[in-house]
Amino acid sequence: MAGVDALEDPYKTLGVARDASQEDIRRAYRDLAKRHHPDLNPGNSQAEDRFKAISAANELLSDPLKRGQFDRGEIDAAGQARAPQPSYRDYAEGEHGQRYGAGPQAGGWSEADLEDIFGRMFDQDHRPGASSHMRGGDEHYILEASFLDAVNGATRRLTLPDGRTLDVKIPPGTADKQKLRLKGQGRKGVNGGPDGDALIEIHVIPHRCFKRDGQDIRLELPVTLSEAVLGGPVEVPTPGGLVRMRIPPGADSGTELRLRGRGVPAHGGKPAGDLYATLRVVIGTPDPALEAFLRTWKPEHPSNPRRAMEAGQ
Repeated sequence: MAGVDALEDPYKTLGVARDASQEDIRRAYRDLAKRHHPDLNPGNSQAEDRFKAISAANELLSDPLKRGQFDRGEIDAAGQARAPQPSYRDYAEGEHGQRYGAGPQAGGWSEADLEDIFGRMFDQDHRPGASSHMRGGDEHYILEASFLDAVNGATRRLTLPDGRTLDVKIPPGTADKQKLRLKGQGRKGVNGGPDGDALIEIHVIPHRCFKRDGQDIRLELPVTLSEAVLGGPVEVPTPGGLVRMRIPPGADSGTELRLRGRGVPAHGGKPAGDLYATLRVVIGTPDPALEAFLRTWKPEHPSNPRRAMEAGQ
């Protein structure tokens, strides 16, 4: 950065202890080089100056002879008494016009080292001489989707912080926290490199009735007393709309009925799930006629619904 002292302590520059091993020094330099290399910070003079200092420190400490001389106070951080700090060109081209990293002037770095760094950073194959063509970074976003949109699939528009919009296609059966990748919708590539991707994490808003269980859907279905006693057809909500289902006579609360294929739609090789409806008998407000009937009604086969509980006491 501007104002970096060429005689700055190289150990401090690399952030390592004075008894650091050569591997510690190499690792610290690789990490700093990733962040401050001029190819990754075009037009950023602070990053370029910082890179100069990092490279100078690495050149000294990666050479056991020079490191020993520095530790004994025989030479300064520049490698000689009062010598000016080497310029970026010194490290970029070397003493004989070699590219940075191609020879011993690079402090032990090879061309393969740089290719390995940038290749892993940008997830692409870097050929010699093409390291400036780099893939743009990925961007991460969160998109809320309703329960039914996630189950059935939908297209929803996402507005980005810079004002751009993306039409995100949510495939059927999308699960909560599932990530979708939009190719080429991330950061712009450097010097003609490919653009990064947009990674969209879907947050599914819970539904007031439905609950997802893998490929199946579960819900609690309220029924009237007469529907529970007499049975008959009722309309049941499903992710695909209302479906008619028959309740068997004498159904108690807690009875579970299944609608085949009415759960999560088939997708990605997975078959359609089922919908499970658990009945809940709702009395409501009894009218006078029902109250009068119940006061005089004598069941032919009296039963005690709490018998199992009493037996367990």
